[in-house]
Amino acid sequence: NIFRLIGDMSHLAAILILLAKIWQTRSVSGISGKSQVLFGLVFLTRYLDLFTSFVSIYNSVMKIVFIFATWLTVSLIYWKFRSTYDGNHDTFRAELLVVVSAGLSVLLNHQLAPLEVLWTFSIYLESVAILPQLFLISKTGSADTITSHYLFGLGSYRAFYILNWIYRYMVEDFFDPIAVVAGCVQTILYADFFYIYVTKVVRGKSTQIEV
Repeated sequence: NIFRLIGDMSHLAAILILLAKIWQTRSVSGISGKSQVLFGLVFLTRYLDLFTSFVSIYNSVMKIVFIFATWLTVSLIYWKFRSTYDGNHDTFRAELLVVVSAGLSVLLNHQLAPLEVLWTFSIYLESVAILPQLFLISKTGSADTITSHYLFGLGSYRAFYILNWIYRYMVEDFFDPIAVVAGCVQTILYADFFYIYVTKVVRGKSTQIEV
């Protein structure tokens, strides 16, 4: 449906905006490598069915693009432009998010099967994967406009997916409580950022977001 399509395009745009920023500035300053690694784990564990099931060409291509683009970002942060990486501020304990998400995926899932548990793990982890990035922004005190556009794109993707779930419930009578609850948690994490983004960046009041 249109909500899922717009959500996917917002997600893709966010990733491409971040890659373009890195390549043009030759710098990864202000970008959390830990968040990117977490997103990389999200896509790897969620899209393992790429090798076992086929839904559509669009579905398969998007899965490959998200995996490739995210791990390309990770490689740029930790290898290509490592000298510009702000590791002193990117100190959020991301491993705790992995452990908690893994524990929840074993305890709360639709089916205790390997692929299902890994899919559930990816849902839980995605809901909090942005925390290291938000923590980095809070430590540095600001985010440049391009990084802000990236975060807004990610938040928009999740917001449109909530509309997608509402649509599917009304039209298809489909409801996945795990995905919906995790998605709502993720959207809430972006709520304060959304307000600052609209008031300072969209209205042209600032080229940076101060937090």
